[in-house]
Amino acid sequence: MISVIGIGPSREDMSIRALNAIKNCEVIIAYKAYIKPIEDLLDGKEIIKKGMGDEIERAEIAIQKSREGKNVAIISSGDPGVFGMGNVIFQLIGKYSDIEVEVIPGVTAATFAASKLGAPLHDFAVISLSDILTPLSEIKRKVEFASKGDFVIAIYNPKSKTRKEPFNEAYRVLLENKKPSTPVGIVKSGDNGVDTTVTTLGELKNHEINMSTTVIIGNSMTYVQDGYMITPRGYMIRSDIHPLSKEFYEHFLEGEIVEGPNLECEYYPCHEEGQSCTFCYCPFYPCGDSSTGGKWIKDKGVWSCQDCTWIHEDKVVKCILEKFPEIVKEVDDLKKRKKDLLKLRRECIQRVG
Repeated sequence: MISVIGIGPSREDMSIRALNAIKNCEVIIAYKAYIKPIEDLLDGKEIIKKGMGDEIERAEIAIQKSREGKNVAIISSGDPGVFGMGNVIFQLIGKYSDIEVEVIPGVTAATFAASKLGAPLHDFAVISLSDILTPLSEIKRKVEFASKGDFVIAIYNPKSKTRKEPFNEAYRVLLENKKPSTPVGIVKSGDNGVDTTVTTLGELKNHEINMSTTVIIGNSMTYVQDGYMITPRGYMIRSDIHPLSKEFYEHFLEGEIVEGPNLECEYYPCHEEGQSCTFCYCPFYPCGDSSTGGKWIKDKGVWSCQDCTWIHEDKVVKCILEKFPEIVKEVDDLKKRKKDLLKLRRECIQRVG
């Protein structure tokens, strides 16, 4: 039996299943740096250490030892199926007819980094910038389409002292497809622990990044609050319709609205000069999503739209009006069909910003 074991980013993050598999094996095969976190589990075992770049040799030795009837553990940091030894083993076992393999997952760098940053992951892509085995053209294409698809992107192996071109090219592609203000999290592991930084895509190149760094780049809805990086999933916060909002939408549904700036309103401009007043009362309230500038008034349980001007932008109004009449046919639909309204909100954020 060959157990391909992911030990995560540190001993504290190892699973019980991984610990038990290591205890039960007879032979340990690993890159030198992966031995230290598990040294106390290795008494009486045959230890085979190999350097970086010896992945094929490690896998062949594991297969040989297994065919001799021994229980073998081949160790990966993080998860063995994510840029780890799992792929190497399965690429080779087709040569043999008598090999049994199990994969024991571990905490991978993307989820570990995310846990340090807050909650930045929603739909996301994991891309390695190492061009040792992958053409640079392929890396650039993956970054481009992940960016255009508005995925959150976790970057592995961003750059080393001698390998900087993939990072520079990926960064250029990212700036072509994402706003410079897009939140970015940098999680760097070292001898003194883990350093975490939250910055923006525009400022990313001003930070020190190396092979021990995982970079998480947000999508169009990612925001930063209290130092945490958050990508909302769109959960619905239930709320009654405010009487003034109800009155407004009764007139709205009768076609009695002022499109664009309402210069006759005594409160104009309640946000900024030139604002569209088509949706005087936000149909998504309370969205509970700070990606457009709203926020909770702490300890009051009240959602504030004071810093959100998104609903008053002409391009946003145009986008919303394309589907709003299909969703809201009577005022109570603002409450009954709020999930559909929040999906419309997400669609318009992703389409027009």
